[in-house]
Amino acid sequence: MNACTMALRLIEQEVLGIRARLDAQLPYALQMPMVPAANVSDEAMSAIERHMQAARQQLRVRIARFLHRLRSLNATPHNIALAQRHYALLKLYFHASLTHFEIFAEVLTQRSQHGTGIWLAGLDVAAQDGLKQPGVNLQVPPVICYVERGHGGAIRRARTRLPGGGANPVAVIRIPRERMVGTGIAASLFHEIGHQASALLDLANTYRRATAANVSKGPPWWRAWDRWISEIVADLWAVSRVGISATCGLISVVSLPRAFVLRINLDDPHPAPWIRVKLSVAMGRALYPHPQWTELEHMWERLYPRSQMSASQRSAFEMLDQAIPQFVASLLALRPPALGGRSVGQALSLPERHPHQLLDLWQRVKSRPQQFLADTPTLAFAVLGQARFSGLLPASQELQVIAELLQRWALAGYLPWSAGSAQLSVVLNQRKARPFPLASNF
Repeated sequence: MNACTMALRLIEQEVLGIRARLDAQLPYALQMPMVPAANVSDEAMSAIERHMQAARQQLRVRIARFLHRLRSLNATPHNIALAQRHYALLKLYFHASLTHFEIFAEVLTQRSQHGTGIWLAGLDVAAQDGLKQPGVNLQVPPVICYVERGHGGAIRRARTRLPGGGANPVAVIRIPRERMVGTGIAASLFHEIGHQASALLDLANTYRRATAANVSKGPPWWRAWDRWISEIVADLWAVSRVGISATCGLISVVSLPRAFVLRINLDDPHPAPWIRVKLSVAMGRALYPHPQWTELEHMWERLYPRSQMSASQRSAFEMLDQAIPQFVASLLALRPPALGGRSVGQALSLPERHPHQLLDLWQRVKSRPQQFLADTPTLAFAVLGQARFSGLLPASQELQVIAELLQRWALAGYLPWSAGSAQLSVVLNQRKARPFPLASNF
């Protein structure tokens, strides 16, 4: 057997090996050890399995075509080089398929961890709830969550390109393990959900189109807002959903050494932490007016006082700080087509998230919050975060309540009738019907 023939046979055997490894990949449903309540939703699992099945079938077709052409080639040096070039491309497609498999496998295997799997399933339910926008019929994609080491969260949005090609069938949210305590988890979760919601409603692009003239001809701070708008809109979504919990959680995330908090970098899509907290406060004040926002802003300035800034930092931050009211007003005045004529401020300001309403509701549910707040995860995080900020809920009790709520939500995802048995709707109806009674009535 000459060298050319041996080379073609070697390539053929390598491709047959790829096909064998591809055929050995089992569906996730046959290899994921987890209790049923920790599983991802049927919709999410079906979307992932369909995506992987389609990717494997496409690769099998490529392999079959390659083998057909390879076996018809004459064993010449030119044909060997040509076959090797196409084989190298085929390997890249196979590696892309493995990458897709590992992306979802990493998420799904965590569901088998004791405790963590149930919490993640509960976060899936909370994330889906956080994507709902009253008055807008959104085509909400399935959402799945996982945890990882590191400081910040992230999202791989649904319908975006996966490594190696193909559209992501679900939204995948990464939560830092250190955030898996108390309502701090809500800030990270709903910020990432805000990225998905912004894409569905086209919020960031609507802002950029509306302010293009300001960016090119206006004061320099407009260029900063334009660069940071994706992260700002995600912060806005989080504040609209869980109120002051979002800003307090943000403060926890960005409480870093001063050099990081005071650094302005327009190459980074995230606003400088010092001004980012100020923006979150301003958006919260605009959506839900209350003196608490000013108190929180003063606290932040005491944590990182302007006296610690250099002259150039102080000048830049004061310029941005003074421009915040105008920027927030312009952002909330936007009218994206998806909102049906309403402005962003009108759509995202949810009456039941006002601090007075949240505190009133806390007084009614505080005897059994894990039961009475189980029907609406987003509102539950808002109520608990408001109670903690107001000094009415100790951190240890908060963590216990959230752990029980996550378990209820996980079970509700598996047994939809089991979460809160519509208890919260009863409480809200009672509130509308008459003044708040004493909490002891519960």
